[in-house]
Amino acid sequence: MVMSLVFSKFDRAVVKRAADAEIAGASTAKIRLLVDSSATGGAFSTVRVTLEKGADGARPHRHDRSAEMFYVLDGAVRVLSGTEIVKAEQGDVIVVPPRMPHAFSTQPGTSAELLIVITPGVERFEYFRQLTRISRGEEPPESLRDVQDLYDTYFLNSPEWV
Repeated sequence: MVMSLVFSKFDRAVVKRAADAEIAGASTAKIRLLVDSSATGGAFSTVRVTLEKGADGARPHRHDRSAEMFYVLDGAVRVLSGTEIVKAEQGDVIVVPPRMPHAFSTQPGTSAELLIVITPGVERFEYFRQLTRISRGEEPPESLRDVQDLYDTYFLNSPEWV
């Protein structure tokens, strides 16, 4: 087992007030932008995601340089983790390692609230803003292909995720 440590360079507490958090996303999936990687010296980035009943959170993708943690604050979700679909409810945590395909959505008939942490951090707030522009029809979905390396997000197909 290989263990790696991230030593970040930030020297004071990071405080993000709920009232100051930008909200991105579409009508069925709201993304509250909490703390981006630059605020934590690269240690992590984090968002809070609210999914309405039946909403998709993210289609199958992987991160080559970061792990992703999903903490279910409320409701119930399903998370693709490799080839396995894991169901999680309030209080459950799922951590997906780097390079593992994953996706998430609500469980049928439920809504959900998630805290998502990516570590080490990747500057991702502009990625969520781009997703918002795509959902509004202001940019084509193909525009994400050009920024996969920048955001360490590589979309893929998964026969397990339907």
